[in-house]
Amino acid sequence: MEQPTSTRFDKASSVESATVSGSDAQAGTGLSSRIPLPGAIPDDAVSPTYARKAHVLNAAIQEIGMGRYQWGLFFVAGFGWCADNLWPQTVAIILPTMILELNPPRKEYLALSQSIGLCVGASFWGIGSDIIGRRWAFNLTLLITAVFGLAAGWSPTFSVLAGMVSMWSVGVGGNLPVDSAVFLEFLPASHQYLLTVMSVWWSAGQILASAVAWPLIGMYSCPETGTCTKEMNMGWRYFLWSMGGFTMFMFIIRFFVFELYEAPKWLMGRGDDQGAAAVVDKLATFNRTTTSFSISDLQSIDAAETAEEYTTTAAAIKRNLSKFSGSHIRALFSTPSMTKSTSLIMVLWFLIGLAFPLYNCFLPYFLTRNGAAGDNSLFTTYRNYLIIGVMNVPGSLIGGVAVEVPRLGRKGAMCAATILTGVFLFLSTTSKSSNALLGWNCAYAMTSNMMYGILYAYTPEVFPTKDRGTGNGLASTANRIGGILAPVIAMYANIDTPIPIYVAASCFVAAGVIMLWLPYESRGKGSL
Repeated sequence: MEQPTSTRFDKASSVESATVSGSDAQAGTGLSSRIPLPGAIPDDAVSPTYARKAHVLNAAIQEIGMGRYQWGLFFVAGFGWCADNLWPQTVAIILPTMILELNPPRKEYLALSQSIGLCVGASFWGIGSDIIGRRWAFNLTLLITAVFGLAAGWSPTFSVLAGMVSMWSVGVGGNLPVDSAVFLEFLPASHQYLLTVMSVWWSAGQILASAVAWPLIGMYSCPETGTCTKEMNMGWRYFLWSMGGFTMFMFIIRFFVFELYEAPKWLMGRGDDQGAAAVVDKLATFNRTTTSFSISDLQSIDAAETAEEYTTTAAAIKRNLSKFSGSHIRALFSTPSMTKSTSLIMVLWFLIGLAFPLYNCFLPYFLTRNGAAGDNSLFTTYRNYLIIGVMNVPGSLIGGVAVEVPRLGRKGAMCAATILTGVFLFLSTTSKSSNALLGWNCAYAMTSNMMYGILYAYTPEVFPTKDRGTGNGLASTANRIGGILAPVIAMYANIDTPIPIYVAASCFVAAGVIMLWLPYESRGKGSL
């Protein structure tokens, strides 16, 4: 098989194709004899048949173009990004006032409950979406989050609240592993940069939570001293009901208004070429366009593969071993470069999963405790929290531009943003006033959201579609394991000191350096 060239994809063209010689040329006409652009991962990371069919489906989706379906998916998949940040922010937001009423033995237990639920959700939904398909996971994650988020508002004790937090986090944990895979699998290669721009929705989650919390918690909470009863402290409960209701609204839009098609490459990877072809036809019809693709483009590849001899010993060994294992996990470690890529991605997600909640889960608490004298009221705390949330938006937009810059690409932009995130955290510990702390946190918010946006885009790009849910799930699980350790470290390091911030900042800087070792650069390349 002739390998695709490394030519950069031209967004102005509909399909960049290269004629292939040998058996490929005899395999059929139309899209089956053309390769649209290089894959984000080498073709030898997957089976030869799968790689060729993936290229054909990429060409078909590129030919159909960015249309009504993909823009609709941009919104409904964006709900998952929104929920992924909204609900962890919810735990952080209710922490200062919940403590006054429920008086927990250790305030860090709430973040720990959340992290355990997120870890379970990430591993279950990520791997499950590769087995049962994307559609069920895509819809159920939001429903579970909404139901338990609403129920949490009635929690009579801290233990019940912690249980509700764990349960809604099982739903939240599945959003990004599934939603990023779904969105990427329908994107034309010329528009894959939109996966980074999707982090605007992630920013929206924090902005929404902060905007609602500011009046509700600011007005309906106990004073920091004196008696605090449920009736005096309804703000955080009103807030939970508001967030639960909003999440239920997002589920209703997803389930009853938008029809999600199963991903064509996922169907093809399971041997359902007929189903994959049907989805491509539906996509073209929905976008009010046509496609030259037909099922014969996939079937002709099967016919050619049965007669073709592969010349490399490594490829033959790999194909023979694959017959004995249907494991999606093993596929992600099938070659040295895939092993390095998958392992480093998991390390990165672990470090960031440790650093991010170690700081963000306690950010309102830090803002309250570290304000200048007379300027650490709840009103000021949540006002500042909203300002920090708004500063996430420029990070998303800058990230969407930076990933397409030549010689910078995904890895370079991600590395710079991650290291800067750690630097700004270190500098925040020098703050002598609430305004200085706010300034450093705004800078941190911008670079951290840029980092997250690029990492969320890069991760699914370097996994093959048939194993993408599993790969995303492994990365997200590593992230959530780090999240479990974060409140444990906070217990022993004491969040009333800057030590947790030092640990978080160090993790970000270390992650930024490790990003330089990633073997694949996905800029200008199509996902397989």
